Amino acid sequence: MKNFKWILVIFFMVSYSSCVKTEDFQLPESETKEINIEGDITGISAVKSNFNPETKEIYVFSETDTWMEAYVVSSDEGGNFYKELVLQDKPENPIAGILLLVDDNSLFETYNFGRKIYVKLDGLALWSNNGIHQLGIQNRGDVVAIPPSRIDDHIIRTMETYEIVPLQLEISEFKEEHENLFIQVKNVQFNRNLLREQHHYTFAGEVTDEYDGERQLESCITGASTMLSTSTFSGFKSLYLPENSGNVKGILTRNFYDDYFVIAVNSPDDFSFGGERCDPEFLKCTNNTSEGINVLFEEDFTNITSLSALENSGWINVNVNGGKVFQPGTFDGNRYIRVSAFNTEEAPMEAWLVSPPINLDNVLGAQLSFDIMSSYDNATSLSVLVTEEFTGNVLTTNWQPLDAIIPIGPTNQYGRGFVKSKIDISCLKGDIHFAFRYLGAAPDKSTTYDIDNIRVSGN
Repeated sequence: MKNFKWILVIFFMVSYSSCVKTEDFQLPESETKEINIEGDITGISAVKSNFNPETKEIYVFSETDTWMEAYVVSSDEGGNFYKELVLQDKPENPIAGILLLVDDNSLFETYNFGRKIYVKLDGLALWSNNGIHQLGIQNRGDVVAIPPSRIDDHIIRTMETYEIVPLQLEISEFKEEHENLFIQVKNVQFNRNLLREQHHYTFAGEVTDEYDGERQLESCITGASTMLSTSTFSGFKSLYLPENSGNVKGILTRNFYDDYFVIAVNSPDDFSFGGERCDPEFLKCTNNTSEGINVLFEEDFTNITSLSALENSGWINVNVNGGKVFQPGTFDGNRYIRVSAFNTEEAPMEAWLVSPPINLDNVLGAQLSFDIMSSYDNATSLSVLVTEEFTGNVLTTNWQPLDAIIPIGPTNQYGRGFVKSKIDISCLKGDIHFAFRYLGAAPDKSTTYDIDNIRVSGN
């Protein structure tokens, strides 16, 4: 391709102050700065097309006079991004984004949000790491950050800062083509179990957060969910999650293991959560928190050693798509029932465990309690429901959601203990059935739940 010369002329104002009378003034002087770029200018889409996803080989650019035009959409001021610049191809309606690895701190001071830059490709390497296209310097079998001594050789900072208009997306619309783009998702909220009085979660300040804190965001429009990812080195990691619903802006990227999409924000200012929550209408009886003296139903799974034993005890254990169901489990002498989409190919996986009938006629102060433990948590996929009119089919029954405590477990390890829920069901009568419903999807919503010590009591 024939080379040509691009000349960018940027006007900026240099102002100064001096001791003058208030009625005196002087227009600031203007000066012109030329940025001379010898060669060709290309876009992010063309750059990314050099990577072969089948061979996954690192591609090293050798074009001597080719520059990539881009706009900065990340900021390391809040500490959620480290030695990297997230770039997209246009300030509005972008179609391609890429991650540029830069071995320097406080990048926001030079390459601020919205800054237009040019990146010299000669000598840079391209690969896909954890599902994300990255540019940097090849170091044997890796691509590493551009060293400080070479930053000025590869990055030209223009004097132009643009308003970045976030790409509007629904969670259900996330695709690979949207990675490394600055997006906005509207009408979302954090999962209710992250905001309970017993434990109101922070962005990334929990003992189970090793490198990143992942918190589930749910759409009030579609019910779809995704994860907000926050670095444990961020300056806002210890802030509480906002309680209401609203909009969030951030970078769409992938989790560390490339299992699912996550959103990473530049700062807490990217949240505008001023709306009412959109939780379901849970069953509300009274505020009774005391167990009755009579045990009407109890199951600790001590004698449940097989699926047939579970069925013979009156439980209905079904997957609406014919796949994996709740399974008996044991650990350290304790028996429980377990459910997980891990190691399945079900997307979605919808499994139900329905109790035998329990008659609440002539019962006062009825209460349902149970213990749940969460492990390898990547989404809240379990809910608890109840009905007075079970049809024998979980899909045709009119279920009432219960405000159960579904614990948030560690993301990459076995759970740290069971958490008890106590739910007042004193306003129900007749034969009732309660159910545990698991709605997961492999591999991104595959949390493992253990359930134990189920009891219905009353007076």
